[in-house]
Amino acid sequence: MIYRILVYLIVFLASAGAVYAQPDRRDVRKGNRDFRKEEWKSAEIDYRKALVKDSSSLAANYNLANTLYKMGDVEQAAKVYDSLKDSAPESEIAADWHYNRGNAASVLKDWQAAVDAYRQALLLNPSDMDAKENYIYAREMLKDQQNRQDQDNRQNQDDQQNQDQDNRQNQDDSPQQDENDRQNPQNQDKPQPQQNDNGGSEPKITPQAAQQMLQAIQAKEKETQEKVKKEKAEILKSRQKEKNW
Repeated sequence: MIYRILVYLIVFLASAGAVYAQPDRRDVRKGNRDFRKEEWKSAEIDYRKALVKDSSSLAANYNLANTLYKMGDVEQAAKVYDSLKDSAPESEIAADWHYNRGNAASVLKDWQAAVDAYRQALLLNPSDMDAKENYIYAREMLKDQQNRQDQDNRQNQDDQQNQDQDNRQNQDDSPQQDENDRQNPQNQDKPQPQQNDNGGSEPKITPQAAQQMLQAIQAKEKETQEKVKKEKAEILKSRQKEKNW
């Protein structure tokens, strides 16, 4: 799930005669035409043909990554974006490369990478409102992710402490219980009700049962939070827009 469309810079580079061989330029331009017609598979083939002739082609690699993203292969698109880390930051598409890299990271829920990428895009282009809104959103998601991790760590620690306490309690009670069983055989395997304030009896809630109840409540709260986040993401997604260059 993404919150704004990629910056689809279809790289023509009219002055790139010194950079790309003529066959490579033809393949890239053909890929651009297929891309504009949303013929993603054909565009992918064109860009890959260009890369066979020049594997270092910035235009072919960048446009291939955009095409893979549109095809839904976001993980592979992210790898292609990352492969340009030595050339893209020094090029004229640097800001948009960072932005698109942030979008791919957001889909993969790598919120730290998304925050870093959007930040770099804003440093290069402070007026990009899309990058600013995505940066704020990714930062909130990163904070929420970190809070959940902290909560899970605390919960695991509490569970371990409760388990250790139960083990110690069982060890402490075992000798006395054995003695009671020997003196009162009729008490064996007989549940003992707990007296309440009104003189009646009610079953005792064990620490394990209480913990399960707490976890059920927390799971319900998490489900509600995820629903709210999904609705927010859909609102952002409805405002997607393309940028062609």
